[in-house]
Amino acid sequence: MMFWYGDGWSWWQPALMWGGMLVFWGLVIWGVYAVVTARRRPAQAAPSESAVSILQQRLARGEIDSDEFRRVRVLLESPGPTSLGAGDRP
Repeated sequence: MMFWYGDGWSWWQPALMWGGMLVFWGLVIWGVYAVVTARRRPAQAAPSESAVSILQQRLARGEIDSDEFRRVRVLLESPGPTSLGAGDRP
């Protein structure tokens, strides 16, 4: 039985190993980066947060004025379906 000993490796064999190593370490570094940035992200608003508390936060940040706060709070606290007029904003 004869084995092929040839002149050594072909050009694509070391290139494939280097490419595989770069992809592997790239994925490892990306995974560590994703975990670190996910931990540093500010927490999103909890889904259980009520609409009135979100409205209060918007008023505190200055996104809405007190008149709009009162109008929307009345809409939120009123029972049953509500219909807005043509010029009203939700």
